[in-house]
Amino acid sequence: MRLPETFVKEMKHILGQEYELFEKAMEERSKKGLRIHRGKISVDEFLKKSPFSLDPIPYVENGFYYPEEDSPGRHPYYNAGLYYIQEPSAMVPASLLSPLPGEKVLDLCAAPGGKATEWGSQLKGEGVLFANDISPSRGKALLKNLEMAGIQNLFVTAETPERLAASYPSYFDKILIDAPCSGEGMFRKERQLIKSWEKKGPKDYKDLQKEILSYGAAMLKPKGKLLYSTCTFSPEENEGVIDFLLKTNPDMELLPIEKKQGFSCGRPDLIKEGREELKRCIRLYPHNIKGEGHFAALLQKKEGKVPKKDNPPFHCIQRFPMMDAFFRGLSWKIDTSRIFEKEGYLYYLPKNEGPKKSIRYLRTGLFLGEERKNAFLPSQALAMALKPEEYPKVLSFFPEDERVIKYLKGETLDISDKGLPLEDNGYFLICVEHYSLGFGKKIGHQLRNKYEPGWRWI
Repeated sequence: MRLPETFVKEMKHILGQEYELFEKAMEERSKKGLRIHRGKISVDEFLKKSPFSLDPIPYVENGFYYPEEDSPGRHPYYNAGLYYIQEPSAMVPASLLSPLPGEKVLDLCAAPGGKATEWGSQLKGEGVLFANDISPSRGKALLKNLEMAGIQNLFVTAETPERLAASYPSYFDKILIDAPCSGEGMFRKERQLIKSWEKKGPKDYKDLQKEILSYGAAMLKPKGKLLYSTCTFSPEENEGVIDFLLKTNPDMELLPIEKKQGFSCGRPDLIKEGREELKRCIRLYPHNIKGEGHFAALLQKKEGKVPKKDNPPFHCIQRFPMMDAFFRGLSWKIDTSRIFEKEGYLYYLPKNEGPKKSIRYLRTGLFLGEERKNAFLPSQALAMALKPEEYPKVLSFFPEDERVIKYLKGETLDISDKGLPLEDNGYFLICVEHYSLGFGKKIGHQLRNKYEPGWRWI
């Protein structure tokens, strides 16, 4: 790999005698990783049924390395949301700051969703997850990953940090900022980033990072915690940004991070007048861990007054007869005051949370489906949020059954062997083993495919 001379010089300064080990590691192949989604299945349960050769990632309890030839992205378990494919080091930030059920949390730069899906799982359906990305196109990929994971209590937004901060001052218990950066830590995995770095470099990102982090701090409750991370080695984008925040926000303090095997300390010596406490940050280098380069810092806002809440809970006053009829067969208890309707599409809002007119939303709560005059059309998101025992009509297939792949490709299925009464028609929840994939509409011995068109296998 040809590395830019300026980058090599900087890394030699940072690493000293370790540089040769770093250079050798940069010539090795990147490790592949997946993170088990514990909102769907426990780690032990997944390992019992996993068809892959997995090795545990030592610094993430639900993360595993897998060999490239296993291709877990082409297995039905992936479409059931049992795991998320993620670069091993990228799993670290969400593991360093865990939300508690009932908290309000924000992933400010969330696409494509690796960290947001982990946080959503940890909330266990209580509280609310705000997942934001300024790009609506990236936000669509983020939304798909959250829905595939079955996350219900969410808002997906496509906003600037500035507009979010204006609407949600001192609001969140936990905030995660995986900031846009020069990407030095990903040179081995994505070599095209080298050309981008040569054109831009760290100087083009540091001011943006300072701005994003400052708005993030403004949205944090007193005693709330914020995790800042990047995938770069640049001191300007790492210790320099944290130092700036501490100087400009005296109500913020830097907390120590447990130094697990392979983690290195922050480097205050790499910036001008760097304070000693910057050693509390962590740096990840590819020659020390089986992963790419990362940086992380954990911050907390000191005690203070919480501003009065100016957004009363949303209350629905409409009734939706077709949806009501559909949900009578479910074990779910729907609080009708939390139903949000827009142009016939129905959403189930997180408890005591409602949308604000000033914010651009890609999703407000769990998308339930579409209310029509004579029918309710349930959504793919609803199917992924359901468990088989919660729905009255279920069709389950083993992963080896060729109909699973046919279903994921959007084809009509022959289910004459399932022994269902000919007249027992309607929407069935389709599962691979005990895990939801989507809906299908049974008509006689055929199952009409209702799998989300944009999710289908090609």
